[in-house]
Amino acid sequence: MTYRKVARREILTLAASSGLLLSAVGQRAWASSPSNEYPFSLGVASGDPWPDGFVLWTRLAPAPLEPHGGMPMRVVSVDWEVAEDERFTRIVKSGVAEARPELGHSVHVEAKGLKPGWRYWYRFRANGEMSPVGAARTATPAGVAVDRLRIGVAGCQHYEEGFYTAYRRLGEVSHLDAIFHYGDYIYEGRPRDCAKVKNCVRSHVGDEIYSLDDYRRRYAQYKLDPDLQFAHAAAPFLVSYDDHEVDNNWFGECDQDGSPAEAFLLRRAAAMQAWYEHMPVRQAQYPTSAGLRMYRRFDYGDLLRVQVLDTRQYRHGGLPQTNKPPKGCRTQTAGPVTMLGSQQEQWVAAGLSSSVRWNLLAQQVMVMPFNYPASRDAGRTNVDSWSGYAQARERLVAQIVERDLKNVVIATGDVHKHHAGVVPVRDGALEGPAAATEFVCTSISSGGDGEPLSNGWKDTPAENPHCQLHDGRRGYQVFDIGRDSWRTDVWTLDKVSERGGRSTLTTSFVVEHGRVALNRAS
Repeated sequence: MTYRKVARREILTLAASSGLLLSAVGQRAWASSPSNEYPFSLGVASGDPWPDGFVLWTRLAPAPLEPHGGMPMRVVSVDWEVAEDERFTRIVKSGVAEARPELGHSVHVEAKGLKPGWRYWYRFRANGEMSPVGAARTATPAGVAVDRLRIGVAGCQHYEEGFYTAYRRLGEVSHLDAIFHYGDYIYEGRPRDCAKVKNCVRSHVGDEIYSLDDYRRRYAQYKLDPDLQFAHAAAPFLVSYDDHEVDNNWFGECDQDGSPAEAFLLRRAAAMQAWYEHMPVRQAQYPTSAGLRMYRRFDYGDLLRVQVLDTRQYRHGGLPQTNKPPKGCRTQTAGPVTMLGSQQEQWVAAGLSSSVRWNLLAQQVMVMPFNYPASRDAGRTNVDSWSGYAQARERLVAQIVERDLKNVVIATGDVHKHHAGVVPVRDGALEGPAAATEFVCTSISSGGDGEPLSNGWKDTPAENPHCQLHDGRRGYQVFDIGRDSWRTDVWTLDKVSERGGRSTLTTSFVVEHGRVALNRAS
């Protein structure tokens, strides 16, 4: 199937309808003449804020669903600008970056020399064309007093299963410092026939993805969505990956099908390169033959330390799925049980700090134990979560308890439901002392419209007394973080099966500093 190139007027129409900001072309002359093929079809993004700057991202793709995004196989110069106002009358930083064919003509600019805790606007130019404008805020140096932060949480955005209205609503939230994306940015499966299956509103292009070109095209299809572009332009993202960026339920060198490890590692390498190419992350996350270091740390003054974890790449020794006998390297369980790997475990422990008001562990799969309904095909324990690696969870809890920390909050996704609970000190004492609070954010679209509590889940709340929320609708969360309290607003949408769903503040929770307990906000 052939996909035509995207004309500039179409992208301008898309940007206008989605609320993306476009700025007039500056006065500086350009070496190349304007093109009828708009190169910024995938929008812009920022991420990984530091006190002196952040990452600026775009990818040149005039024909985003065609090979190479419709770009020639040569290096293209891309100009970038950062300003203190959205009209770009006060430009404070600018430069020229290279969009290289080896990286799918993606651009990663690490803007530096900016003021801490400050809001900026940015844009790109290439081939005589101007990109949409994005906004980003820098962080505050560690140790400096900060009174308040606001962070959004989102993830699990199956393209076929719903529209991205939740991203539109999240991007409209005022004063966002960042958005944590917990993973499942793309899904790897073959296209569905929406006339024959439920929870299908649009179809993937191409078969199941394996090669680098496959992954690039899948990212391009997702990033063409105007609501996703709107959220990226609104605030810097702190991105991670979960399983579907590679293959469902993968870990380490193992896929779900029992493929030979050496074959799966080729697929994983392609997937991780594509993830890097499409995410606003730093040079430190550059893919190599040894893999990609995704876990990293961010400080927001003395108020918050964020540790973004990788719960996929270093796993070993977990429980097998009850309804699916292990195959291939999944049968190799000798050795320590670990979710993070020894090096990342030590890194997390070293980063847990009593010198900040709050420690946020931003990761992918549920940490707290959870009793699923007996009717669940895969069993009452989700072995793909920390419950499949109980010894690793015990070590994490011990690290928190040994430091006498009462300020650890965990952000999670994966299960397409909103949950709010606590991680008990002992697995067998769900109502006993707790080590951390945990907020599990539902999906943007995965799972279709959903419902608050299905009939099959009616007994689940009573069987999980440490968890106060069970909501299966789509949506997002917003963390309002103060010095003495942490508030989590839980937002749900009435529908994702049609565009323009209505968002509702369903409930809110407050965690008081120094107390590991959840309180419903009045």
